[in-house]
Amino acid sequence: MISEYIKNSEYRKALSLPAEMTETYILLAQGEYNVNYLFAHPVTGRKLILRVNTGSQMHLDRQIEYEAHALDLLSGSGRTPKVLFVDGSKAFIEFGVLVMEYLTGRYPSYESSADMSGVMKCMADIHSVAIPSEEVIYGEPFGKDAVPRDTVRLIAPGSASGSILDECESMLKVYMDSPLGDMSVKERLRRLLDRGHEIAGKGDEETAVTRCCINTELNSTNFLVDDSGFVKLVDWEKPLYGDPAQDLGHLLAPTTTFWKTDTVLSAGDTDGLINEYLEAVDGRYDTCGISERIKRLITITCLRGLTWCAMAWVEYQDPEKLIANESTRKKLDAYLSDSFLKDIEKRFGL
Repeated sequence: MISEYIKNSEYRKALSLPAEMTETYILLAQGEYNVNYLFAHPVTGRKLILRVNTGSQMHLDRQIEYEAHALDLLSGSGRTPKVLFVDGSKAFIEFGVLVMEYLTGRYPSYESSADMSGVMKCMADIHSVAIPSEEVIYGEPFGKDAVPRDTVRLIAPGSASGSILDECESMLKVYMDSPLGDMSVKERLRRLLDRGHEIAGKGDEETAVTRCCINTELNSTNFLVDDSGFVKLVDWEKPLYGDPAQDLGHLLAPTTTFWKTDTVLSAGDTDGLINEYLEAVDGRYDTCGISERIKRLITITCLRGLTWCAMAWVEYQDPEKLIANESTRKKLDAYLSDSFLKDIEKRFGL
């Protein structure tokens, strides 16, 4: 995928690499839409990540540039990787390319109070970064009011719940339209999403006083804890300009915690982590009403996790899928199982 790209002179000159390639690129990790390679700069010895973007879950034409721009805006937080190079031209390869610094560390544990305290401080620092108004475009990432597909400015949806539910509808449609989907699962997901619309209609999260750059996909494996306990956040594939409560709602939702760790937080654990986050913000932005919005968005975020799994399940039935992960395949089946859906239905009062 990258063998020819890394030889082109524009790439090598931009990173001050020798004209003749001597560095080695090692596959580090791959997700649903990105492949990451690790390499060491042959002159400086600095470890770097070459990120190849193969698609956009936001349906953006300039996905890799959108991601890079968000990272540039957040560079002052000290909590995100620095971007060194970005190429969305697709002149040498059909995919977007980004090079950023390689961050080391281990994944935090939901069971570790020290780790989760560090995560809350990390999010408080990120959310406290002021974003210039000219770097924002108002509109929806999905649906009939979607912003132009070529934007690199941060997309600012009207409301957190509304934007999430629009995305849920788009993802659920893939499963509903597929002849491979289970009819019982289709009916249950449709009923849950209808209930989500009812809950969102009773909320007021769109009245959030402060907006900021939010990650929107806070899985525990996107955080790295270094030897000193300092936490950074990687994987900025889908940032938005929105309510910080959306990030916390995603991080603490059972559909998120269960994804990699099989953990579901208790109500007491959730309250404690929200309080730690508020202490870490320490008045840097107005957090009025955020606790209530976080709890509402935890519920709404469950729908996003379920409908994404439904969509991804259909994609995973395609034997020619470009990127496939066996652990993801197993989790997709688990999320659409009768036992897991029963737990979510209970949360939604169904």
